[in-house]
Amino acid sequence: LAGGIILGVALWLRHDSQTTNILYLQLGDKQAPNTFYVGIYILIAVGAVMMFVGFLGCYGAIQESQCLLGTFFTCLVILFACEVAAGIWGFVNKDQIAKDVKQFYDQAFQQALMAEPDMNNGKAVVKTFHETLDCCGPDNPIGINTLLWKKDLCPRKDSILDNFIEPPSCHKKIDELFSGKLYLIGIAAIVVAVIMIFEMILSMVLCCGIRNSSVY
Repeated sequence: LAGGIILGVALWLRHDSQTTNILYLQLGDKQAPNTFYVGIYILIAVGAVMMFVGFLGCYGAIQESQCLLGTFFTCLVILFACEVAAGIWGFVNKDQIAKDVKQFYDQAFQQALMAEPDMNNGKAVVKTFHETLDCCGPDNPIGINTLLWKKDLCPRKDSILDNFIEPPSCHKKIDELFSGKLYLIGIAAIVVAVIMIFEMILSMVLCCGIRNSSVY
């Protein structure tokens, strides 16, 4: 069940409309940074393997097989080690993910302001960012023709009142998007780690109990 829940959360994060709209973008021959998906793929793998290993542990407990329970315990130790390594990697790179995406956006924004629209697709990339995240421009937009590029690149609001409200910068929205997603990944990883620790303890207790049983 825990493996299924982790797999479901990971698949939801993988196919979330906001992240997929942004991370599938291509600026010329340059692809948007996909570092974020590394953590998602690790979660998907852990969830799928946990489901299989959980079935192995259940079957081993029903059959009272020390061999299967020992294999179950070994698989859990390997999964736990992989998750700790992935957690350390994610913690080290958590700020880099948003930074890479912001750099990609800034490059697209600079190209969108250039006079050669046929030479790049920067304007389309920037508009996708603005529409997906409901934002407008970087933190420090270029002052020249500010009203012109805002009218051209930023999403138009339906109500008159919304047009007078200054939309948030895309840098801020990118930070919020990935910090929220990484927060969910962190919670899922902690839940998995706690469940794994209990599984390892209980499998060893059961294995030792079978070994000391009078039946054997």
